[in-house]
Amino acid sequence: MKVLVTGANGQLGQDVVLLFRKDHEVLGLGRDGLDITNADQVRTQVLAFHPDVIIHCAAYTAVDLAETEVVQAYAVNAVGTRNLAVAAQEVGAKICYISTDYVFNGTGTQPYREYDNTDPQSVYGASKRAGEILTQTLNHRYFIVRTSWVYGEYGNNFVKTMLKFGRERDELKVVHDQIGSPTYTVDLAQFLLELVQTDKFGVYHASNTGACSWFEFAQAIFEEASIEVRTVPCTTEEFPRPAKRPSNSVMEHLSIRTNGLTDLRPWREALRDFLSQHKG
Repeated sequence: MKVLVTGANGQLGQDVVLLFRKDHEVLGLGRDGLDITNADQVRTQVLAFHPDVIIHCAAYTAVDLAETEVVQAYAVNAVGTRNLAVAAQEVGAKICYISTDYVFNGTGTQPYREYDNTDPQSVYGASKRAGEILTQTLNHRYFIVRTSWVYGEYGNNFVKTMLKFGRERDELKVVHDQIGSPTYTVDLAQFLLELVQTDKFGVYHASNTGACSWFEFAQAIFEEASIEVRTVPCTTEEFPRPAKRPSNSVMEHLSIRTNGLTDLRPWREALRDFLSQHKG
């Protein structure tokens, strides 16, 4: 299988490339190797490599900055995705677009199903939803994979930040009124590997199973890493940010179950695994 990975230098992209390269021919392209907002460049690259699958990890992910950098967010998340979907369709490739829990408004009391109405509350969420729509309308062999609270060995993330602060400070305030599901990039990459080898196209929710608040996540990180620090719960209002965060972004994994695919393991187990291998 020939696999083109965008965002190959990113947090998820690096783990995807590492895993897929074990058994498949992979072309991993970072921002320096491919400007996805340039339609001609995308088409040229895709036609030259002629992949069987494009795993589209590249994204504008600066959630707060997106509130003012609206054009840039849409250029990458919407226009860039459109370019890849069109090029994939031209060569008959499957496309797997990595999306986000931010496409929902986060006010629901139940886990969000794949086909629940979307209602993004931020520019980031709206631009990622635009990418979903473009993928669905411009390529008939698509997977849309929504994930949440991603962390891994590469790039900056909540787990690394907590490890750093936990060792430097005596006390930490962490938000307790936002609930979601942490996702380890290695586990997500493993799911993507299984998924893209099928023709079970559609929308998927993929995160490590179970849910917690950011406060509970931080407590688990400190417990598993044997770091002693006083953790104090606080509200979202105490930490005002430009972009609105979903209060509840827990997602139901309906498509994984109905299509007989392997669900991701519990989030605490994944966290333990990450910490045992983390080099920081």
